Amino acid sequence: MKMLMIFCDKFAYEPKEKALDDFPDVTQGEEYSKVLVGFIQAEAQDEFDIKGVETKMIKNLKWAAKKNNTTRIILHSFAHLSDSKANPAFTQRLFDQAEQRLKNADYETFQTPFGYFLTLQVEAPGYSQARIFKSFRGHYLATY
Repeated sequence: MKMLMIFCDKFAYEPKEKALDDFPDVTQGEEYSKVLVGFIQAEAQDEFDIKGVETKMIKNLKWAAKKNNTTRIILHSFAHLSDSKANPAFTQRLFDQAEQRLKNADYETFQTPFGYFLTLQVEAPGYSQARIFKSFRGHYLATY
């Protein structure tokens, strides 16, 4: 998994083009303030250990949210961080599970529409903890 976390004073999106037909139609955008946005790319090898990848993703999101004094987190599928891509259905399931776990831990958690190209507005402050990149894998054992 690759994840770029950006704390935003303001984050907004508008759906512009549907890229994956298997996901719900969305016509309305949203706007948020004081929110950590996880630009997340699940990779093919992540499919072997959804639980391990999910746990690491949540741990990193909670850590970055705490560093930026927020309990608001957005999960955004961002398939531009690696050449390796997980199946879209896997990624959506991963996001849904992570969102529920974060909500259970008292984080306001949201997702951008899955399967869309979005127009984004990102207003991020200029300090080091506002932008954090992480790359990790689950705990699975590869067999050859």
